[in-house]
Amino acid sequence: MREKLLIENRRLEEVNAFLMDPDNRLVNDVLEIVESYGGVDEINRKAEEARKIDNLLMRLEKVNPAYVKDIEWLIKQRDEGTYITVAEYRRKILGEKADNMDFREDYAVTLEISACQYFPFFMAEARQALEKEELMPGRYIRVRNMREQEKDGDLIAMTAAMQIIGASWCETLDTRGTDGSNIHLGGPETITGYFGGVGEPNDYPLRWLDEFLYYYTNYGVEQVLNVNPGTILIGYILHKLGVDVEFKISVYMGNDNPYSVLWTLMTARLLSRDDGSTSLTGFNFSNSVNNETIERSAEIRKALGFEDNVRFEHHILETWKSIVIQPYDRRDELMELAAKVKNISAKHEGGEIEVEQQRDHPTDVLDYFLMKEEIKEKNLMPALLRNYLDKHAAVNNSARALTEKGLSFVAAPNLHHRR
Repeated sequence: MREKLLIENRRLEEVNAFLMDPDNRLVNDVLEIVESYGGVDEINRKAEEARKIDNLLMRLEKVNPAYVKDIEWLIKQRDEGTYITVAEYRRKILGEKADNMDFREDYAVTLEISACQYFPFFMAEARQALEKEELMPGRYIRVRNMREQEKDGDLIAMTAAMQIIGASWCETLDTRGTDGSNIHLGGPETITGYFGGVGEPNDYPLRWLDEFLYYYTNYGVEQVLNVNPGTILIGYILHKLGVDVEFKISVYMGNDNPYSVLWTLMTARLLSRDDGSTSLTGFNFSNSVNNETIERSAEIRKALGFEDNVRFEHHILETWKSIVIQPYDRRDELMELAAKVKNISAKHEGGEIEVEQQRDHPTDVLDYFLMKEEIKEKNLMPALLRNYLDKHAAVNNSARALTEKGLSFVAAPNLHHRR
């Protein structure tokens, strides 16, 4: 019976014929946008130039000079090696026995925080981590309005900061379905309409592509969040054409079983480059998955050659409000998973349960969609900073738990993973 599942070469030939058809409007529309930015080589050249620290600092000086001093401070700390190293951290937690322990670096869990909305929040975290000998995350997710942060300098500053500390990071484009793209949906009154996903309807995947290339070529933004099958496909196509972009699949995609993982990775493999690489670098599961699903998904990922390329991302803690029933805490499951599955990240979207319960303003995923002016009007910025530092504390609690189990982690590489 199994042999009936074999994909015949003629079926692949049919797909290739469609992709190569000069009258294929779907492909032609993508190619037209790519060409409008100067073609593949020019796009990559512009992105590389835009991403250089010196160029970012020159632009930042014009937009928000105060941030330049923060970036220079961060560079100084990195170069002088003032942050605690992983080896020092392990000795701090375990004492002298840490020197004789074998931490499996090939199973290291990436410490991830979400969402780092404002550069001043990041700097508060960086200064606290230095003072208290804490760890800075190895991965940052950002969900702030792109146009807004382009204007106030946060986009430039964060792009520089992430490269300085060596962390991976992901931005969220404004073309993401919550911008009124579906004119038939309007909040809680049409809640069942969202069950099929907010979406990127009609020509929105092309708008998403255009926005991605704008921020890639002008700011060097390499990785963005992806919430829709259409934009995922365009992300694959763009990378196969030669544009060196990446994306991560959002939790909102609802990938909650191994079969959904299979079709996603299968398409990634079919549209991978000659070297086997894909633009899919982060794969966030739905909050509903259990360890067995992740382990079975890891088997698929390995079989298709993506174990090193595609990071599985899993929420360990979630925002206290508006996304899951609380209490939600998956850290114990992470301790079991970390010894079995390679290339995963522990995503901290909320603080510890006992901390969240005591906050006048606990973490709320809906806060991500507030504009800066509205936050200021409501005087929410201090509370949001407190929320963010609670997440930072949770990241460090996970690092401690992993260390106590003899497991490894990835913190900000240029700050902590040095000899």
